[in-house]
Amino acid sequence: MESYGLFPVKENKRTAFYFALDRQEKTASLSVDFIKNTAFDFGTGKIYDVISIVQAINKCNVSTALEYLNKLDFSPTIDNVVETNDGFTYNVLKTIDVEHPALLEYLKSRGVLNCKSLIKEIHYKIEDKYYFAIAFFNNSGGIEVRNKYSKICLGPKDVTLIKKGNQQNNEIVVFEGFFDYLSYKTIEDDKFSSDADYLVFNSTSMLLAGDKILKKYKKISLFLDNDKTGKTVVEQIRNSYKNVEDFSWMYQHYKDLNQWLIR
Repeated sequence: MESYGLFPVKENKRTAFYFALDRQEKTASLSVDFIKNTAFDFGTGKIYDVISIVQAINKCNVSTALEYLNKLDFSPTIDNVVETNDGFTYNVLKTIDVEHPALLEYLKSRGVLNCKSLIKEIHYKIEDKYYFAIAFFNNSGGIEVRNKYSKICLGPKDVTLIKKGNQQNNEIVVFEGFFDYLSYKTIEDDKFSSDADYLVFNSTSMLLAGDKILKKYKKISLFLDNDKTGKTVVEQIRNSYKNVEDFSWMYQHYKDLNQWLIR
C-alpha cells in the first residue's frame, strides 16, 4: 500500500484501516489484516488478497500484478506470530511421530490415517496453556497446526513444497491445505501415476509465494477447494501459466478433496 502512497488512517498491531480503493469516502472502510495478508472492504463486502489489491489499483491482470510485486521483492510472511491470536507468543515443546490416540482418531475421521508418516505431532504452549495437535511444516519453518478444535499457524506463513526425488520434475500437483495433500497421497497409487512434485498453499493468500515455484514446471495439476475463492485462484493460475489442469471435477459435489474422500 505504501508503494502507492497509501497510508493507514489508524492501525494497531494486527490491522490497519485505509480509505477504499475504488471510491471517495470520509470514514476509512478498508481493513487490512497484517497476519493473513488480506483486506476486507466493509463498504462493499469484498475481500482482497495482495494480488487483487494490486490489480484493483493498477487495473491490470494477474501476471502484471505479480511482476509489480516481484519488483518490490515482496514476501508474504510474518515472523513469530500465532495466526489467529493477536500478539500471542508460543513455545514449541516437542515434535514427534503421531502417536496420541486423540490425534490418531482425528486422522482416521479425515480418512488419512495411512499418511501419518507425512506429518508430525506437536506439543506447544501459548502463554500459560499447553496444547497438542497435528503439525505440517512450511518452507519458512512455520507450522500449520490442526486438531479437532483448532486451526492456526505457528511462525511465518508460507507454502510447502514437497519434492519427489532429487531431479527436476515436469509436473507439480497443487493443493490449498495439507489435508487435501494427505487425501491425494491416500488415493495416489490407485488413481494417479506420475513423477510429480507437490505444492501446498496452506492458504490461498499464498499464491504470490507459490508463483516462483509454479513457473518452474511444464504442467500444473490443481486440486483446490470448490468454493468462490478456490475458483478464483484456479482462474488466476490458468491466466498466468500454460498447461494447467483443474481436477475439481473429481469432487464437484463436495467442498474439497478431503470431503470427497470421507463421503
